[in-house]
Amino acid sequence: MTNRQILQAMSGLMAGMFVAILAGTVVANALPTIIADLGASQSSYTWVVTAELLAMTATVPLWGKLSDLFDKKLLLQLSLAMFVVGSLLAGFSHGVELLIFSRVVQGIGAGGLTALAQVVMAAIIPPRRLGKYAGIFGAVFAVGTVAGPLVGGVLVDTSWLGWRWCFFIGVPFALLAIALLQRTLRLPVVARREAKIDFLGAFLIVAGVCALLVWVTLAGNEFDWASWQTAALTGAGVLLLVAAVFVEARTAEPVIPLNIFRNRTVTLTTVASLLVGVAMFGGTVFLSQYFQVSLGKSPTVAGLMSLPMILGLLVSSTVAGQVISKTGVWKRYLVAGAVIMTVGLGLLATIDADTSFTLLSAYMAVLGVGVGMLMQNLVLAAQNDVPASELGAATSVLSFFRSMGGTIGTSVLGAILANRVASEMTKGLDAAGIPSGDGGGGSSVPDMSTLPEPVRQIVEHAYGVATADLFLIATPCALLALITVVFIKEKPLKTTSGMERLAEEAGDKTVVGS
Repeated sequence: MTNRQILQAMSGLMAGMFVAILAGTVVANALPTIIADLGASQSSYTWVVTAELLAMTATVPLWGKLSDLFDKKLLLQLSLAMFVVGSLLAGFSHGVELLIFSRVVQGIGAGGLTALAQVVMAAIIPPRRLGKYAGIFGAVFAVGTVAGPLVGGVLVDTSWLGWRWCFFIGVPFALLAIALLQRTLRLPVVARREAKIDFLGAFLIVAGVCALLVWVTLAGNEFDWASWQTAALTGAGVLLLVAAVFVEARTAEPVIPLNIFRNRTVTLTTVASLLVGVAMFGGTVFLSQYFQVSLGKSPTVAGLMSLPMILGLLVSSTVAGQVISKTGVWKRYLVAGAVIMTVGLGLLATIDADTSFTLLSAYMAVLGVGVGMLMQNLVLAAQNDVPASELGAATSVLSFFRSMGGTIGTSVLGAILANRVASEMTKGLDAAGIPSGDGGGGSSVPDMSTLPEPVRQIVEHAYGVATADLFLIATPCALLALITVVFIKEKPLKTTSGMERLAEEAGDKTVVGS
């Protein structure tokens, strides 16, 4: 395919990815209003947030496997259609139960977009040329991440629109993506044996993963880490996943082919993706709260303050991708990215309530540069080293473990944040001779505008110290990712696309599809 044909085919993919990113960010500033309007509880707030993430993480491997068996374009359009249905249900919700269900539907659609976009890119672009186009997706990611919270805040604050438009706004983009994919994406359909879907394995994987994700999401908040709920959820999750491994090892068409883990590159990149998810998402997800509570910024300003990290990610992924496409050398950028990410997290571990925005911006930019060099190139390394018939499974496994790492990191570090804030606030209030009950105790985020000046300073200090601790804890995970990356063996990037390799593996029995 020529550069023009590739860019045309990517137009629909970019629109779809923008929809997925927008769905995850546009509701961030609107959720307090949504929950209050529906008369829901704090636990419902948690489930509205986690329902989409759980559904997305659990279904990514299924979408990846389906992409190895069926028409990738049709699957992309199906995932976008599910996203449209979920968005409409959410927008018209008059109860929190329907809202949570709609978020699950949205999450299933987002899981398809997350897995399939990278699979399709690998199918139409040779690994040697793939880095050149990574910057385009970086730009889409940056725009969606920055614009989402800003757009959500404006919609909520506009009386004649309201929070429901936070869900409706993604529908036109999803419909546009479906139309663009139909018009521009041309993928050959390679003749192969009759596909058999491993429904039992799929059920066991989804059930086991959901049990563990529900545990790490709720433990420390809804119940103690050491409790009967923990024993029940972890025990059920482990048993279900052991059963899934037993089934997957014996079925003809496993959802996750266990033999791909015999490939050293796939195994190491999977471990690195899990650690990157824990370190990156687990640490940075609380930055917005730090901006608003510890630094006293508005939600809109807090959204803008993350721009240095996004720009660092965009620039580094674009430059590294261009150089990799030109030279064919890639491992040095993985190692450099892991080193820089570790340094960035270490620097952010030094922040407090008095850190200047200039210094904070520099630290975030360093972290963004490291993540930009590392995250996308882990996928490139894995895709380059597997048969074309397993591109979907390998790509989705990396996305799955990165998402699961993010979920685990967010939950565990969130519990640590709550405990650290509570202890720091209690210590500060006691030192000031103020009853600790007046500060909120760290169990909920206080309304800073209602606090008297002495208490406000104590709260700001507590959140600054606690947020720095999160980055300090995330730093060893990044260091482990660096050690893992060092052991990845560099192999020459292939000059044929996934479609061409698949045709060769199938004996050139190719039929051009629509």
